[in-house]
Amino acid sequence: MIAITGGRILTASGPEIADGVVLIDAGKVVALGRDVRAPEGARVIDAAGKVITPGLIDAHTHLGLDEQGVGAAGDDTNELVEPIAPHLRALDGINLEDIAFDDARKAGITASEVKPGSGNVIGGQCVVIKHAGLIVDRAALRAPSGIKAAMGENPKFTYRPQKKSPSTRMATAALFREIFSKAQTYLEKRYAEGGPGHAFERDLKLEAIGLVLEKKIPMRIHAHRADDIMTALRLRDEFGFEMSLEHCTEGHKVAEELASRGVPAVVGPSMSGRYKVELRDKTFETPAILAAAGVKVAITTDHPVVPIHQLMTAAILAIKNGLSTDLALKALTLHPAEILGVSERIGSLETGKDADLVIWSGDPFDLLSRVTLTMIDGQVVYQEG
Repeated sequence: MIAITGGRILTASGPEIADGVVLIDAGKVVALGRDVRAPEGARVIDAAGKVITPGLIDAHTHLGLDEQGVGAAGDDTNELVEPIAPHLRALDGINLEDIAFDDARKAGITASEVKPGSGNVIGGQCVVIKHAGLIVDRAALRAPSGIKAAMGENPKFTYRPQKKSPSTRMATAALFREIFSKAQTYLEKRYAEGGPGHAFERDLKLEAIGLVLEKKIPMRIHAHRADDIMTALRLRDEFGFEMSLEHCTEGHKVAEELASRGVPAVVGPSMSGRYKVELRDKTFETPAILAAAGVKVAITTDHPVVPIHQLMTAAILAIKNGLSTDLALKALTLHPAEILGVSERIGSLETGKDADLVIWSGDPFDLLSRVTLTMIDGQVVYQEG
């Protein structure tokens, strides 16, 4: 039994608790509150004068796929030879010994969704992982947790030099429609022919898209510009799948469209430069504008585009540009957990949830505050020396 005592607890799902206690047993939060007492024999961690939050979650990363300090040998982000690759699995390419996981833990980031890159129209399957251990199968919280797709410039820039399709936005959408139409037919045939005693020839690409059509997993669609966002929504409306909008750089221009469909937005990396035309109208106001319209917002670094340890900095800049501190905390914890489909386990400090939490030296939204301890499943994975 572990008792974290005396801290100001920001639960992300309810009111803050001043001078509270968090009790942890067998990797779970078993009690928390102002009136909770540390049982005899418990290991006590004194958090007096400090702040306790849920572990932070980055909903869009390439951690372990694009390893830091390794170069080409550690880059497994994009399979840049075929534009439709939904059968690829990020799980098969993640190296948990990527030094960026240390950076994440030191910054209080305990989980993320790892996605294939955006060089393809459909890049492969995502996975939600915790930032602990050496075996990715054990670190995985949800696999697959979605399928990555990309609108806009990236697929064009990948395949135009190869003189292959897509070289236009039209072709990107057409290839997307084609694989989804084939998957619809595949599902119909599977149900008709795949009963007991009947062999059925499997197609791994179409099976993966079938998971989306059956609403077992969502699409994660990369789109920066407002017109590309609308193409993503158009495809969603045509095929009826669930999705999150990734990056959503010009989401502030079409916030009502996202809100009316209940599509969440994973916004960022706002701290990057305007290094391509799609980022020309980037603004730190986007999270606040989307939230005001009723869109569920998470904030991302898109690591390694912006290093993972800058996640809290990105949230602070969103606060400076109109996002409330309450929604900023949710954008780093509860909202990404909900968007990623793992909120029954992580994203807030509640009885019965995993003991993934962070102790801060002061207000987490003050850049001068430090992470003094990070815990995953009740185990200390980082402690200030």
